Amino acid sequence: MAYAFMIEPQQYTALESEDELIEKCQEWGLLSGKATKLKTFYYKGNGLNLPCTILGYVDHMAAVIQLDNDQKHCIHPSYLKEMQASSYSARGLTGAGTVKVSDSTTATTTTATSKNESIVNDEQHQEASSPPTVTIPSEYPDMDYNDDEDHHVSGLVGDPDGLVEEYVGPQNSTTADAKPKAKTASKSKAIKIDLPDGKVKMSAVVKEFTTVPNHFSDNDDEVIIYEAVAITEPELIEIGEAWSSHSATMKKQELEVGDILSFEAKIIKKKLTRNPVPYKINNPSKIQKEG
Repeated sequence: MAYAFMIEPQQYTALESEDELIEKCQEWGLLSGKATKLKTFYYKGNGLNLPCTILGYVDHMAAVIQLDNDQKHCIHPSYLKEMQASSYSARGLTGAGTVKVSDSTTATTTTATSKNESIVNDEQHQEASSPPTVTIPSEYPDMDYNDDEDHHVSGLVGDPDGLVEEYVGPQNSTTADAKPKAKTASKSKAIKIDLPDGKVKMSAVVKEFTTVPNHFSDNDDEVIIYEAVAITEPELIEIGEAWSSHSATMKKQELEVGDILSFEAKIIKKKLTRNPVPYKINNPSKIQKEG
């Protein structure tokens, strides 16, 4: 039986090992920080109450799950977390918390107009010069899902990974020094780095331990900022600064500022909140301290 409400991802990052699944579930709040094994998760939307399997994620706004008929479905991690409560009603808001994934993997929230209707996506037609907007369900009033790769539009308050920089509108200056400032800014623009798709061998130096706000949790997220980050194999690519979650896996290393590390990980372009660190290190493994 195929479910009409399912929103299948066009592409997503698969979590290939149990350790990666546990770490991501801890990040989403589906497991406690001390958990060492997975548990059974349930999908309770659209009048259903079925076991589901977590396959991976499109981005930090969209987890990918699979139901009993092997259909894949995109859902917001916080909504999936709510479904795990024993008091949660499977006859709740139909389609709330689900996400639609476009070709650029931009997650857009959807809302439902009745219990018997499937997900309804209301796309607002605007003039080319107007910034895009989204409809946000009442359950998540602080969210903004306009998080494209270049971060042209933001304005959100909630951001589980602390990834979205603030939006700065067009700067129209009439002062005499406006043009020279614009030229200076363009000269200092960072060179774009073509990042590999999968896991690669890397090296980095621990620069700082810090925290960033998590509007989906009562506690801030612990993160590590690295410097002198470089991809060492399959080819040498100097990255500069990057960051990662200070996960249970990293805490086992008992790291200190100045430690030189080598490891295997996937690196993606995601900016750290309130910090000019443009890249994130995901799921590091085979971690070794050098020297």
